[in-house]
Amino acid sequence: MERSVATLDKGTICSSWNYCGQRLATGLIDGTVTIFDTNDPASSFFTSTFKFKVNGGSVVKVVWVPPEYGDAIACICSNGSLSIWEEVAQDSEHVQWKQCTSFGGPLDQVLDSQFGDSLSSLKLTIAYSNGLLKVYEILDSMELDNWQLQAEFQNVTDSVTKFGNASCSSASISWNPQRSETRPASFVVGFNSDTPQLNSPKVWEFDHDHQRWLPVAELAEPDDNGYRVCALAWAPNIGRPYELTAVATSNGLSIWKMASNPDHNGRLSVEKVVTFPCHDNEVWQMEWDMSGMTLATSATDGRVRLWQSNLNGIWHEQAVIEPAT
Repeated sequence: MERSVATLDKGTICSSWNYCGQRLATGLIDGTVTIFDTNDPASSFFTSTFKFKVNGGSVVKVVWVPPEYGDAIACICSNGSLSIWEEVAQDSEHVQWKQCTSFGGPLDQVLDSQFGDSLSSLKLTIAYSNGLLKVYEILDSMELDNWQLQAEFQNVTDSVTKFGNASCSSASISWNPQRSETRPASFVVGFNSDTPQLNSPKVWEFDHDHQRWLPVAELAEPDDNGYRVCALAWAPNIGRPYELTAVATSNGLSIWKMASNPDHNGRLSVEKVVTFPCHDNEVWQMEWDMSGMTLATSATDGRVRLWQSNLNGIWHEQAVIEPAT
C-alpha cells in the first residue's frame, strides 16, 4: 500500500535524500531550500524544519555531503552558481544554515556536481558549461569553506585534444559509491553538448603515484555517435565481481557491466548488457537502491519506473509508478 511520507512545498523542482541522517532536502523554483526531518521514527512522516534562501534563481539540484563530514548540502542554481551550506549550531537550541563557499556563475556555469568520499579526503567534482571538469578537495573535514583545486581537465580520452569553444547544456556525474584501499577513487561523467567527444560517459580514476586523474573506461560503443548524456548512476556493489552503471542518453537507457580490476594497460573492460529505447521519453533522473539491485528512473512522461534483473541476468521493467493527479 502506497502512503505519503512528506508534503512538499508548491514549486519544488528537486530533492535529495540523506539516508544516514534520515533527512530530506528540497529545492524550489523561488530559490528556497527546505529541510525535512521526523521527530517520530515510528510514523516515518517528515515535516519541514528549516527554510532558507539561496541567491542565484531557482534551485535546480541539491546534493548532501557524505554524513561523516556533517550536515551540509550543495545547491546548484539556475544562474549556474553552486553554493555549499552547512547546518551550524550556535548553542543548544539555536540552529541555522550557513553558506560556506560558492563556485561558478553566469560566465562559468555549473551544470552538475557530486561529492566523492575517498579514503584520504572529501572531493567535489564540478562539470561546467564550457566542457571543463574540476576536482576540488578538502583535507580537514571541519573546514567545508576551504576547498583546494586538485585537477582541471576535459572529458576526453586523448589528453592532447582540447575543445575550447564547447557549449554544454547539461552534464551528469556519478561517483563510485565504494571506498576501498585496493581501488582508487573513481567517477563517471558525460555531457549534453555540441561536441560528441565530450558526451560519451568516461570513467576517471585517480592515479596516486602520479597525482592525476586518468580515463580508464568509456561507456559507449563505436556506433553510439556521441549521444548526449541525460543522466548517469553508478550502482552500489554488495559483492559482485563487477560494477554496474546506468547510462541514460538521447537514444535510451543502457545498463553497463564494468570490470572491477584493470587489465595490463590500466583499462577497465566494459560490456553493454541491455538498452531500452527512449521512444521520445527521455530519462533525466536515476537512482539505485542501497543494494544496487533495483534502478529507479524518472522521465519526461512524469512516470517513475523500476528496473531489475532476473536470476538469468535479463533486465526488465519491474514496475511503473503513475504520477499523482
